[in-house]
Amino acid sequence: MRVFVQIPCLNEEATLPSVIESIPKEISGVDEVHILVVDDGSTDRTIEVARDLGVVHFVRHARNMGLARSFRDGVDYALAHGADVVVNTDGDNQYPQERIPDLVQPILEGRADIVIADRQTATIQHFSPFKRAMQRVGSQVVNAAAGTALPDAASGFRAYSRNSLFRLNVVTQFSYCMETIIQAGNKRLRIESVPVETNAKTRESRLFKNIWQHMFKSGTAITRSFLMFKPHTVLVTLGVIMSLLGLVPMVRWFVLWILGEGSGNLQSLLFGAVFLLGAFLCFVLLVIADLLRTNRVLLEDTLERIKRIEFGGPHLGGSSYTVVDLPEDADGVDEVQRMRHEDGS
Repeated sequence: MRVFVQIPCLNEEATLPSVIESIPKEISGVDEVHILVVDDGSTDRTIEVARDLGVVHFVRHARNMGLARSFRDGVDYALAHGADVVVNTDGDNQYPQERIPDLVQPILEGRADIVIADRQTATIQHFSPFKRAMQRVGSQVVNAAAGTALPDAASGFRAYSRNSLFRLNVVTQFSYCMETIIQAGNKRLRIESVPVETNAKTRESRLFKNIWQHMFKSGTAITRSFLMFKPHTVLVTLGVIMSLLGLVPMVRWFVLWILGEGSGNLQSLLFGAVFLLGAFLCFVLLVIADLLRTNRVLLEDTLERIKRIEFGGPHLGGSSYTVVDLPEDADGVDEVQRMRHEDGS
């Protein structure tokens, strides 16, 4: 069992030593613990500091590519080097690295595919009341899209099994946190939450300039994922609302027309026609979205198979397959191995 702890970094020479030194060197049930530094275009001594502290695994970007790209490239590197579990933390020492074994354990025991740390944002002192409220609302929206009940969907301190990473695809350029939860929930991956207490704040976030930019980018990522996995919910709701808004003035105009007063109420006819046209377009888009969803599922299945071939199969840590060896005389074949799903199919 091999665990990779990846640390996305952007000019973290001051805090990186505290992060690396607090990462457990041994974890019960784990044979190897490796540290991977993903340098996202740092201009300070981040790489030199990491090397001085004994880190030998690096992914380097020539320029800043963003957190989502750093996460994706780090995962690819870890999988290519045989990672069974990938733990993502942060270079600013926000997260308690000593709790990494608690994140890994549910995966080792086969209870979860993904484990997310609950920062208990309501108790974080440097969070303003407004930010705490937005964190809570954001988690509720993500849970609605993913069909989960996670208390802290925005937490970046989390562990992924090898199998779950084969099935997830990061497409956003902002943050992978909420997108991967929505994907995982809709793909029926098992997700657990572990409460932790964060460390003292060391610096302002570099992911966004202010809370409003964070809300806008997070909202965009959530909306994209919501439309990707649950287009029926959005388009049917809009279509029904527009239909009702269109039928009311149309019925009003029709009644007035029967009474001989319709000629003076053409605005009702126009108003109703516009909304009914909007409803029609929603239902047309629903058909297109359903066809695109089918195509996406087929493409994701292909990508998963490619990843398994590229990175060497499922390994450990939550594989959804079991290898069954048949006797030598089975069907006249000397050596046969069949892959069987856990659900018996």
